[in-house]
Amino acid sequence: PIGHLMKSEVRAIADTVGLPSAKRKDSQGICFLGKIDYNSFIERYLGRKEGRIIELETGKVIGRHQGYWFHTIGQRKGLGLSGGPWFVVKKDIKRNIILVSRGYDPDTQYGKTIEMDTFNFITEDAYEAELWSPEGATPVTFKIRHTPEFTRGLLYKDENGYRLESEERIQGIAPGQYCVIYDRDHHLCFGSGMITKGR
Repeated sequence: PIGHLMKSEVRAIADTVGLPSAKRKDSQGICFLGKIDYNSFIERYLGRKEGRIIELETGKVIGRHQGYWFHTIGQRKGLGLSGGPWFVVKKDIKRNIILVSRGYDPDTQYGKTIEMDTFNFITEDAYEAELWSPEGATPVTFKIRHTPEFTRGLLYKDENGYRLESEERIQGIAPGQYCVIYDRDHHLCFGSGMITKGR
C-alpha cells in the first residue's frame, strides 16, 4: 500500500524508472499466482461437491452448484440459471446451499455487526499493549472488500473475540472473508480478522 499516491502516479513513477510492470494491466484475479483460472485453482484443492441453489424468497430449489466455495456473495455471473438476473445473497456452508435472489439488494443482505473470532495485528496486539481499553469501544474505520470507501465503526473485544459495530448498514457481510481495520482517520492499518458472522 502506497497510501498518499494515486495508482496513476505510481504507474508514472514506475514508467520513469523503467519498471516492466508500469504498463501491465490491472489484475482482478489471484494476482500473486499469475495467470490462473480461479475455479480451476479452487477445484484442485477443494474438489467438487454438488449442492442446491435455492431462491431466498420462496425456498424453491432452482438449480444445482458444484460447491459453495466457487461462489461469492453478490456474484451474478456463472450460476447457470435462467430467468435472471440472479445474485448470490447468502451461503449455508454447513448444508452446502447457495441462496439467490433476483434483487441484488434484498434487506437480508445488509447488516451492521461483524464478528471475528481472532484478529491479526500488523505489529503488536493493541489490547495487550494497553493502547485500547478492553472495556470500551475503539473508534475505527474498516473495509470488508476492495473499495475506495472506508466505513466508520466501533471495535469491541470480549471473551468471544472481536465485534465491530458499523455506523451504517453495509451490504454483503460474508463469513470467511476478511475485515481490515484502520484507525479512525484511515491513515494507519491495524490488521485484519476473518469474518465469522455478520448480522
